[in-house]
Amino acid sequence: MTTLYIRHPAKASLDAAAACAFVLAGDGGALQQQGNAALGSLGQLIAGAQRVVLLLAAADVTLLRLKTPPLAGARLRAALPGLVEEHILGDAQDCVLAAGAPDAAGLRTVAVAQRAWVEVLVQALLAQGARKVAVLPSQLCLPLPPGGVSASLHAGSQGIELALRQTPQEGLGLVLPLDAQQALATTRAFAGDVPLTLYVAQDALAQYQQLAQEVAGVTVEVDHWAHWIAASRTAALDLAPALGAGGAAARDWARWRWPLRLAILAVIVNLAGLNIEWSRLKREVATVQTSMQQTFKAAYPNEAPVFGLEAEQMRRNIAAARLQGGQASMDDFTSMSAALGEALGGLAGRGVVASLEYRERSLIVRIKPDMVDASAQAQVKQGLAARKLALNETEPGVWKITVATGASA
Repeated sequence: MTTLYIRHPAKASLDAAAACAFVLAGDGGALQQQGNAALGSLGQLIAGAQRVVLLLAAADVTLLRLKTPPLAGARLRAALPGLVEEHILGDAQDCVLAAGAPDAAGLRTVAVAQRAWVEVLVQALLAQGARKVAVLPSQLCLPLPPGGVSASLHAGSQGIELALRQTPQEGLGLVLPLDAQQALATTRAFAGDVPLTLYVAQDALAQYQQLAQEVAGVTVEVDHWAHWIAASRTAALDLAPALGAGGAAARDWARWRWPLRLAILAVIVNLAGLNIEWSRLKREVATVQTSMQQTFKAAYPNEAPVFGLEAEQMRRNIAAARLQGGQASMDDFTSMSAALGEALGGLAGRGVVASLEYRERSLIVRIKPDMVDASAQAQVKQGLAARKLALNETEPGVWKITVATGASA
């Protein structure tokens, strides 16, 4: 995943004069491309990176150390404006606020920045195709040496920008006059008596090293993007999510335009295919029904077919014709009762049958209690099977006799 890091000048305009330092880093932290350019001319790099990290100028972010109530989530966000109001100039509602995790003493670091300014920068990135944006205070993206503080001095169009990191969660920023000696003295004063590591640009390294010889406890090193990238990974204060709807992630609908179109087209094609198949089957059903009605009318011209019951009408008429011709149907009452009498054999004379009922082409036989044991029932079932009839005991003492499966009625 490629990440584009952009270090924006303090309150600079978005015209060509506002040059931003940038670097494109790969997954392993390898620097692929770096330089200085106006924010508006970085569109290709912004759109091609999976993530954009904007290092907001330290002078544009105020870091406060506040003791906050034990709140979290939406409740903490709602309480932050009231907590910082007495520590800032102006209205807290005009600021974007982000709070870090509390320490053992209950103190949190709260980042405060002008909402309108941060929104301008974030929207400029999103408009150029940024997929995900993080906004971090520059002072918290400086490496922190053990037992010391670190700072960076970079000359800009408005002066020398100072970013100073004092602890893992504390730092400050200023824009100083274009005087290297005065800038170094001011930085040393803010750092206190602890060792100071100062990062400057390559072209200013010799000048600051010479000036540092006269100031105790100052080590001057050349600034490098590797410092900022490594430290930014531990910076927990991201201002972008606090913007709400103006937010950190862009919905890159353009990337999904064609997949969505293809998915919709596939649904339409499948629906059309289903409708075509349904229409074909409906026509086949209509053709079969018409054929059945024509066959019925040809066989029985004096009888009107009932829609949907042509097959049942035909079956009844065929059974009636067989009966008139002296050929009984296997599933009529006479044939089934005669077959039952033959299958009962010797049991018939004992009067084991309590009642007979014929319905739905089935003969329902109720047996008198304790008159037929299991062996006798098996004998009756075997006798009916020889006559292509099946016996099923639906409940104790109730037999249901039907035409056996596969036998012709």
